[in-house]
Amino acid sequence: MKPGFKLVITVEDIKGRCPAYKKGDKIVLDRGYKFNLQETTACCMHGLGPIMPFYCALAKGIPPKMMGLAPADNRESPKAYIHCPDPCEKTGGGTVLFSVERVEEQ
Repeated sequence: MKPGFKLVITVEDIKGRCPAYKKGDKIVLDRGYKFNLQETTACCMHGLGPIMPFYCALAKGIPPKMMGLAPADNRESPKAYIHCPDPCEKTGGGTVLFSVERVEEQ
């Protein structure tokens, strides 16, 4: 059987106070679209919104740099960086920085 892959979405940083996530939490999508409930530690609908436009391209292996999502100091990074839209300074909430990486399974 052909090896599969996962999209691993990791909470890298939180600015303010987020009621849903803590640093290091993960959302794991088998084959890039199916929630892996055993490996997912937390999931918030607000955080999924900004990821949705990019997850198909990332699942297909499009490099993050081609979408402007690679870090400025490492354009060849396999990780894309996407931000939660909560304007925490105004709402008193928290905004989350996610990394998204395609991980090949052996």
